[in-house]
Amino acid sequence: MTDLFDEISACRLCAERFAATATAHAPRPVFQYAPGARILIVGQAPGLRVHESGRPFTDPSGDRLRDWMGITPEVFYDAQRVAILPMAFCFPGYNAGGADLPPPPICARTWRARLMAELPDFPLTLLVGGFAQKWHLATKAPVAETVARWRDTAPQVFPLPHPSWRNTAWLKKNPWFAAELLPVLRARIEEVLR
Repeated sequence: MTDLFDEISACRLCAERFAATATAHAPRPVFQYAPGARILIVGQAPGLRVHESGRPFTDPSGDRLRDWMGITPEVFYDAQRVAILPMAFCFPGYNAGGADLPPPPICARTWRARLMAELPDFPLTLLVGGFAQKWHLATKAPVAETVARWRDTAPQVFPLPHPSWRNTAWLKKNPWFAAELLPVLRARIEEVLR
């Protein structure tokens, strides 16, 4: 695994693509993993704040995700407990209008299958957002539908909406998420980390 993570850390496949974005940045793979981790979090791709910090989910989305999980930053950033391996390891950049670019597909094509083949089975996997859900669940269903069917894959896999502020309206329209899914998720996390 060390060789694979060294390769991912050194990846520069998207250097030209990122240089051509409005942010004109260089690749900086951001992830967290240590042998023995009990929870796998699969997100989309790092945002600008994460790119700058070099640490996963160091932004308001991370605050919301930790709240959903019911864990402290100390637990969340303990690589012996929580692995964070997004679908794309680098910040994709912004377009000319300032909108987030999607994760470059080349990242998942290059690394995902190999990574998952070498990783151990995790007692709990959180699939955060559509890119993670489409790859890991082999689904074409919209995120809202996949999350609504969370009982189909629980207690080992929980599909979640992205914890971005952009989904606040969805969360308000779907109170079952906080009332039904989150208590089960938190109990499962507590059980897995025990």
